[in-house]
This record gives sequence, C-alpha cells and structure tokens, in this order.
Amino acid sequence: MRHWLYAAVLSLLPFAGAHATLPIALFKTAEIRAESHDGLRQWQAVLQRIEREQPIYAACRKDPAACPSRGVRLWQELLVELEGAPMNEQVTRVNRFVNQWRYRPDRAVYGKSDYWASPLEFLENSGDCEDYAITKYVSLKLLGVADDQLRLAVVQDEIRNLAHAVLVVYKRDTAVVLDNLTNAVLPHDRVANYTPYYTVNATTRWAHVPPSRIMMPAVGATASIR
Repeated sequence: MRHWLYAAVLSLLPFAGAHATLPIALFKTAEIRAESHDGLRQWQAVLQRIEREQPIYAACRKDPAACPSRGVRLWQELLVELEGAPMNEQVTRVNRFVNQWRYRPDRAVYGKSDYWASPLEFLENSGDCEDYAITKYVSLKLLGVADDQLRLAVVQDEIRNLAHAVLVVYKRDTAVVLDNLTNAVLPHDRVANYTPYYTVNATTRWAHVPPSRIMMPAVGATASIR
C-alpha cells in the first residue's frame, strides 16, 4: 500500500525539478498543489452526495421531526449550539462528538473494500477512518470554517504500518489533527507517526513528499499542477 501511494503522489509532479512551498510543512513534508480532483473518485463521489444532502441538513436544523435519524438530529443540535462559539471549542467538540460512533470497516457496512461515506450515511451506519474525517470536515464547514482551512489527509501510520485518514484544520500559524483514534486535538508537529500521502479539500489536492525527494525552491516560489 505504502509504495503504491507514494508512486501515485510522485506521479503528480509535472517534471523532475518541480517546486512547491507552503506556510506550514504539514507533518514535515513538502507539498505540490493540484487544482484538480482527477483520479480521486471516492472523494469526487462523496462531495456530490454531500451537496445533495444539504437540504436535509437544513430541514433537520429547523425541525427535528425532519431528521432522517437520531444521530443526524443530535449532530444538528450540536452544530446549532456551537454557532458563534470560538473555533477551538468548535474543533474540540466536533471531534469528540463524531468519535462517539464506533468504528466499522467498509466491508461490514457496505460490502466493499473501500467506500467514503457522507455524514448522513456515517451517522446512520458508522464507518471507518475517512468517514469520521469527512463528517468532521462537513461539520466545521457548516459552522463557517473556511474550506481552505480544512483538509482531509490520507496518511501512513508508521506505528501501525497501515494507511489512515484524519482531518487537518489550519489555524493561524499551525495545523491541528482531528483523529478518530483520540479525542485530543494535537498540533501536527506533535503527531510524529503520520506521514501524509495526499491532502484534499473541496477545490484542491496536495501531494506530499519528504523534502529530500524534491528540490526545494527559494522563498516565494510556487508550482501548481492543473
């Protein structure tokens, strides 16, 4: 899995000397920005389902009887309570709330080896790591956190030796990690066991590679893949 993912990341480089800079070296990696979701079919599909679910979120928020499940009703009640709260409180409580759902692998829920669930699907059926991250991502967007402050990160867990997914939230001069494995919200530079393959939000994706794998530019240089 790890070698295949790094090959996919490196394939995003337009040429051998591609450069990129970022204000925060997430998990101590360099990143290459791409204004495309090409090749990320699971992410593209779940974004479409999330868009279709928006009227259901709004109806549930106005009338609890319109909520399709108890989990969705509790979710919307939390979001109403957190409107206008400090961002730190929003991040911490969203992480803790979503982590209450028990982990269930995609094979058990959907009969597939990999399926990225929308919030309505997750809150009814639970799910695995990326499903927690997606529901947290949507929750914070609904609370008004800007999309460019949010990224779903697909990482290698160096301790468990497997691929994992978390939500990263950018705050001023740092980024914090929302992980289904813990209710603690930690700065990315205190999470030493994760190496990112790629990160993504609604508009953009970023390939991540160790700085030793690409030539770093002078300050202010950028590169994008389109």
